[in-house]
Amino acid sequence: MAKKTGPHRKSQKTKPKPRVHKDLDGLEVSIDTFGEIRSNMNIEKINEFLNKNVDDKKLLEREDYEEMKKKGKSKGKIKRK
Repeated sequence: MAKKTGPHRKSQKTKPKPRVHKDLDGLEVSIDTFGEIRSNMNIEKINEFLNKNVDDKKLLEREDYEEMKKKGKSKGKIKRK
């Protein structure tokens, strides 16, 4: 009889780590069996990085977005009306 290989069997090859921004070096994210996101980095540090480097698509149409963005970079937060 042939040896069965189950669908849960993973190959022995290790995947290379993806390239990440130098500020997020060492970041590893996974989802546990309950669907919760697990990370080895503090969520506040991730949020700070995203606030600094990613534009908020919801706010792009606002007239005062550029002003809010400048204030947000210095304080780390954007006030919302």
